[in-house]
Amino acid sequence: MNIWVDADACPVVVKEILYRASERLCIRTTLVANRLLSVPRSPWIHALRVPQGFDVADKRIAELTAAGDLVITADIPLAADVLERGGHALDPRGEFYTADNIRDRLSLRGFMEDLRASGVDTSGPKPFSPADGKAFAGALDRFLSRPSNPA
Repeated sequence: MNIWVDADACPVVVKEILYRASERLCIRTTLVANRLLSVPRSPWIHALRVPQGFDVADKRIAELTAAGDLVITADIPLAADVLERGGHALDPRGEFYTADNIRDRLSLRGFMEDLRASGVDTSGPKPFSPADGKAFAGALDRFLSRPSNPA
């Protein structure tokens, strides 16, 4: 199992939680972004820089994801691609995307895009909070400690 991180907009606290988990459990973790990233020196933690462009990092993550891998992303279309490939997707606020919730999230995303395109101010997501970091750490820990997890 590998962990892939959609790192361009990933909160620092989430990256730090991932670094600790990667080191502790010896899980390869790759942060993918279209800018240069600084990551800790580790045989388990890597940065992959992709060219600038719309959804380039998302497309690269989807290409590299294998069944059983975990992807950390707030991007709903990427999460849908990951699920189709047999991977797992977790958002930085600690919620897993599942076959049961991904269609609703894609529909809501489309609806919100339509609202914004028509000039409605949808105000965007709420700021990332310490509670969000705790929720992410708990969800990640539960996932990585599952008996069926090969890590």
